[in-house]
Amino acid sequence: MTERLPHGGNLTKAEAEYGRPQNGWLDLSTGINPMPYPVGRIDPKFWHRLPDQADLHVLLLAARQAYGIAGQAGVVAAPGTQAIIQALPRLFAKCTVAVVGPTYAEHELCWRAAGHETRICHTLTAATGSDIAVVVNPNNPDGREIPGPEIVAAARHMAAKGGLLVVDEAFADCRPEIGVCGQSAITGMIVLRSFGKFYGLAGARLGFAVGDRDVTIRLETALGPWAVPGPTLAIATQALGDDQWRTKTLRRLLKDTAALDGVLSQCGLSIIGGTPLFRLCETVNGADLYGGLAAQGILVRIFSERPQWVRFGLPANGDDLARLRDSLENLATNSTS
Repeated sequence: MTERLPHGGNLTKAEAEYGRPQNGWLDLSTGINPMPYPVGRIDPKFWHRLPDQADLHVLLLAARQAYGIAGQAGVVAAPGTQAIIQALPRLFAKCTVAVVGPTYAEHELCWRAAGHETRICHTLTAATGSDIAVVVNPNNPDGREIPGPEIVAAARHMAAKGGLLVVDEAFADCRPEIGVCGQSAITGMIVLRSFGKFYGLAGARLGFAVGDRDVTIRLETALGPWAVPGPTLAIATQALGDDQWRTKTLRRLLKDTAALDGVLSQCGLSIIGGTPLFRLCETVNGADLYGGLAAQGILVRIFSERPQWVRFGLPANGDDLARLRDSLENLATNSTS
């Protein structure tokens, strides 16, 4: 049986364990923008016919523009970056793979499941000693950032020895200044970009692999035809081309994150990292905090390998933020009574 990891967003499981809250669940367990891009009417043709190659081409052009992708770099669209994370390891003969961690655990799991020898490293420099190195930047869940020039230098090092650097930029829309898509023509580097997180449309299932043309061609072949649904092509092309929405959204996320920081700090939680889409806190017992919030209908993210960590997604509005504050204050009051 294939090993699977727990992830955020599993409201069905939470409801089975804690019941259905009177006010409904407030899901803060994911790093997805709670105010999604407004999806308008979709031409019925996108539902009726198979995805058209011309529509895919237009989407890839929009992605190149939005992400500032280097002209000579290859670009392939997939049904979510998770599909890319699972497919990439199958493209390579058995080798050594180092993942800079702690980080999104699916990277190490998928390379190991494909038969590669994997290890977790604490620095990018240490990871580049392997045949393939994987780094998430900004990192999930602690928000650790590695400057773009350092990433590019590591990619050139890997390319010089015939290796590969995989850079997962799932949360880089919030930190465009550290992204390396503009340098993605380097042989030996693949950059992953997630559409659903920043645009708040995770259900559209869309991700991109950018970089080494040989790898992107092989990846495209592995994914097969019609990998991205027609409605997703239409929605994402419009969204990626909306510069005004992107600028306005980034400004709002920064403002809302500051408000979340204020609530978490006022309630006695220590913020140790994050991005504008989530905050990571350290507490004495993450499981107790998780259970206490879940009992009040609020779902957050905990990590079995780091029991003191709790990750909070961004509330969508002031009412949701106030509900979180009240729940945290209730827990604090009960713990001292």
